[in-house]
Amino acid sequence: MTVLVMNAMAQPLIEPHLPSWIEPHFFRNTDELFDLAPQAEIGWFDLYDKADMVTAMRSATKLRWLNSIYAGLDGWPLDLLRERGVIVTNGAGINAVTIAEYVVMGMLTVAKGYREVVRAQDRHEWLRASPGVMELAGSKALVLGAGAIGQKIARMLGGFDVEVVTVRRTPGPGDLGPDKWRARLGEFDWVILAVPSTSDTAAMIGAAELAAMKPTAHLINIARGEVIDQPALVATLQAKAIGGAFLDVTTPEPLPADHVLWTLPNAHVTMHLSGQAQNKMFQRGVARFLANIPRFHAGERLEAQVDLALGY
Repeated sequence: MTVLVMNAMAQPLIEPHLPSWIEPHFFRNTDELFDLAPQAEIGWFDLYDKADMVTAMRSATKLRWLNSIYAGLDGWPLDLLRERGVIVTNGAGINAVTIAEYVVMGMLTVAKGYREVVRAQDRHEWLRASPGVMELAGSKALVLGAGAIGQKIARMLGGFDVEVVTVRRTPGPGDLGPDKWRARLGEFDWVILAVPSTSDTAAMIGAAELAAMKPTAHLINIARGEVIDQPALVATLQAKAIGGAFLDVTTPEPLPADHVLWTLPNAHVTMHLSGQAQNKMFQRGVARFLANIPRFHAGERLEAQVDLALGY
């Protein structure tokens, strides 16, 4: 028998479909997870507090496969998991649809000045002209990150007649490689960050990159706050050196109430809600996990299996 340890919240969806070779144990709180983790050979340790998840991972010395619904693995002991030979699967792509929709929403909000429309409604004021007159059609977008989210963004924007160029680690026809995109930043109306948080992507958008952008361009970040040099971005926005920024993620999170980003008229802060703007994430995660169980048993590669050396 192979011991599975996971959150009891998923028990009704998972337990009826488990094969006979799996012995399930379900935890209902953190203390129960800590008690059960050392027995786990398959673990799904998701908690709101990621520090407690890491504690459970460190104690799970029998672990062979660790699953998570989270896409970002920042803060995880990836080196330790790799040393132990643990297979890790994450939530990459599970929320691609809703996050891509959020990007399109953000672009339309900016292009049409919709925030000012809502504020006018709150004032009961009938506007005589649109506060935003930009059309998405004919604009150019640079999408950094060609995972499931980046690919979905590119496909959706194609429907709006946006010209999209994608940055990939291994570029294909029409893509840019990781050493080519900076030289072309000035061509794009939208710079969209959909990269994983790794040592390679930390502060990849800094003062130099911001200075290279078109003065009317907008930066959109649905990756992690750490991929932007936030003080440099604040200075750029204060100087109105770019059109603006649509930030679903910041550093830190939650953003302190007195942080200057809240006050900048050319900044949109959306509180890391893009992945939450849906009601199907858990069901998709369960379906993926169940589909991976026979693959794991057969020694096959799993869907959404993480390269622990790269961190995604």
